[in-house]
Amino acid sequence: MTDQERRTGRDETEEERADRMWSELIQEVRVAQTGVQILFGFLLTVVFQQKYAELSGTDKTIYIVTVILGAAATGALIGPVSLHRLVSGRRVKPQAVRTASRLTSAGLFLLLATMTASLVLILRVATGGSPVTWAVAAVVVWYLVCWYGLPLWSRHRHTTR
Repeated sequence: MTDQERRTGRDETEEERADRMWSELIQEVRVAQTGVQILFGFLLTVVFQQKYAELSGTDKTIYIVTVILGAAATGALIGPVSLHRLVSGRRVKPQAVRTASRLTSAGLFLLLATMTASLVLILRVATGGSPVTWAVAAVVVWYLVCWYGLPLWSRHRHTTR
């Protein structure tokens, strides 16, 4: 058994591994893309609602920041598709997978920030501006546990023996 086989648990070439990892990555991106695109689409409609004019300056600032974060998340999560299209057939799939993985990680972080900012805005409007810090913090902790804590714990538990 080669060093590579011991590390991956599979008998595959670098290209085969890149193909497999690309397929897995693109499935993950599809889930995140759908969520960010729906959220971003809703965010884009807010400014055209009658209630928008009644928002405080702080709430309008939160909204603008949220839209920018949503646009950045959308770009990062769609980036791997464009990357694949532009480098396809150039024999750089292992490098493309690494770059797409970084884009996806950045996109997930930006999605977390977008969802957090959206939640702040929605709860501020829904509660008349009363403090929402604890509610938002609890949800963000939940996101961090689900998106990062459990996966990192599982990776550590199952790869260090």
